[in-house]
Amino acid sequence: MAEIAIEDGKASNGDAHLQEPLANGQPGGQPSKAPETTGEKLKRIALANLLVILTVAGVIIGVLIGLGVRSAGLSKIQIIYFGFPGELLIRLLKMIIIPLVVCSLVSGAASIDPKALGKLGGWAMLFFLVTTLIASTIGVIMAFLIKPGVVAGDKPFIAGLDEGGVPQAKEVIDSFLDLIRNIFPSNLVAAAFQSYATHYNLKEVNGTFNLTVAKIPYGKEVDGMNILGLVVFAIVFGIALRKLGEEGEILIKFFNSFNEATMVLVSWIMWYAPLGIMFLVAEKIVEMEDVGVLFASLGKYIAACMVGHFVHGMLVLPAIYFIITRKNPYSFLLGIVTALATAFGTSSSSATLPLMMRCVEDQGVSKHISRFILPIGATVNMDGAACFQCVAAVFIAQLNNVSLNFIQVITILVTATASSVGAAGIPAGGVLTLAIILEAVSLPTNDISLILAVDWLVDRTCTVLNVEGDAFGAALLQFFVDRTAAKEDQTGQLTEVRLDDGDGDGPAKPENSPLIEKRGLPADTPPAYATNTHDMESVM
Repeated sequence: MAEIAIEDGKASNGDAHLQEPLANGQPGGQPSKAPETTGEKLKRIALANLLVILTVAGVIIGVLIGLGVRSAGLSKIQIIYFGFPGELLIRLLKMIIIPLVVCSLVSGAASIDPKALGKLGGWAMLFFLVTTLIASTIGVIMAFLIKPGVVAGDKPFIAGLDEGGVPQAKEVIDSFLDLIRNIFPSNLVAAAFQSYATHYNLKEVNGTFNLTVAKIPYGKEVDGMNILGLVVFAIVFGIALRKLGEEGEILIKFFNSFNEATMVLVSWIMWYAPLGIMFLVAEKIVEMEDVGVLFASLGKYIAACMVGHFVHGMLVLPAIYFIITRKNPYSFLLGIVTALATAFGTSSSSATLPLMMRCVEDQGVSKHISRFILPIGATVNMDGAACFQCVAAVFIAQLNNVSLNFIQVITILVTATASSVGAAGIPAGGVLTLAIILEAVSLPTNDISLILAVDWLVDRTCTVLNVEGDAFGAALLQFFVDRTAAKEDQTGQLTEVRLDDGDGDGPAKPENSPLIEKRGLPADTPPAYATNTHDMESVM
């Protein structure tokens, strides 16, 4: 092997002129570069962040267009036509959810060692559980501080609001049994568009002295993707493929290729997102009726939810990220603005999943981490929903002059945290899990109709907080993986050093460094410390 280390501080083979500094500080052989003007710098930054700028502009322009078109008095049909570009964005995102989730989880589970897979999943579930519990606590605190349900007169009344959209109240045990049933779907094809839910038949039962009505539960498949069942199946299937060894390699390569092709589609859809988000926001503003009455009646409830979401999303999650990684969390947030704006426009964690994968990978999270953790997070991590449900539960208790004791508050926290894990597997999403919480503390479910009146607004900030928690979870897992790998590399280096000096006979060898060797120390200096890849390249 030819050693090209520099000896006696001199370069060879005519390279000396490359090392000699010029008057302007530029190395020899390289033309001096003119300093970048302010205009060129701004242009470079704008091009590098073009998608983020377009997405934020889409939200702002959508608000302005919506406020302008409201005065036109569009009919229901005209509003549907007006929001058609936004509908297209949601359809495009939903179109690739199933192939993206299934293929990414299969390839991710198959490419990670089962022990490491269990450790990753354990850390992820711990992070999701802790942050959801913190979000629930913040929701309860905000509700008790702001007191949204304490009103001077009668209960808030919204004209034209009925209880038709309120989900049927379910027993807590039936809700959790439905969650377990959805984890194991009886039909994978049907799970792509249907999930299992318990309903009740009311049956009169003749007692000894009176006539009673009993609720007889029965199962029914309802519309709504059972993404929880698909996630569990994909993970288990990926582990099974890894167990097959060489026989499973072909199928693993197929899912990897399918996943990469899906991400190419995502990169194309991302450029349509600003336009779609603009019309989604504008359409929702045009649809609003009696905005003044709505905010006058439920303004304190909306404020409690918004403040809770802001505290958790802008203070708590960034603080956790900074304490663990010692990195700037807001620069990371800036890198995922496109996904956050999409979450605000679509109100769907699952629909935002494709864009979030792309954004966190651009922020340095590896594909193995992002494509394994984010689909799980979109299913089980519901920080925003847990916060809003706790605010809503206390709000309804205050409306009905019910004083919550400590045990009931703890019940609300635990039930909100536990039920949010299965929110994606339960039809009607966050509103139905709210019904579970109200049943757990014996509060009336009729007032959920008031929650539905402003759900279109609160749900958007809920979704933003949900996907932000997923992104921070993926980034923290990447940090843990990198730190573990660095420790293993360091341990391997120390072991190699001990092997080199193993017998202990003779005088101790002098300490050395590849950097010292570069500067011309004798070639017989032992390379024990030059075990890193970069150091080996410098002396070989």
